[in-house]
Amino acid sequence: MERPWIEWIEEEEARGELHDVYQSWLAANPDRSGVPDILKCFSQRPDILSSMLAVTYPLQFTDGHLDRRTKEAIATYVSGVNQCDY
Repeated sequence: MERPWIEWIEEEEARGELHDVYQSWLAANPDRSGVPDILKCFSQRPDILSSMLAVTYPLQFTDGHLDRRTKEAIATYVSGVNQCDY
């Protein structure tokens, strides 16, 4: 199966709003060495990336009906079933 190719902007090339979004993400995730590729897929539209992060991160990375560990386990399983690197 051929994988799609999406042109994205790396951290060192980011300017303006995208630079700010990347820097905010990196500040909130100091244990990470860089912005994940899955987020860079939105780099051509920093407004969409910012909105997506504002909606998905509280759902994924805070406890609710399921704790974060359970959510991560489900995400890992689904990625495996879908043969997805993420």
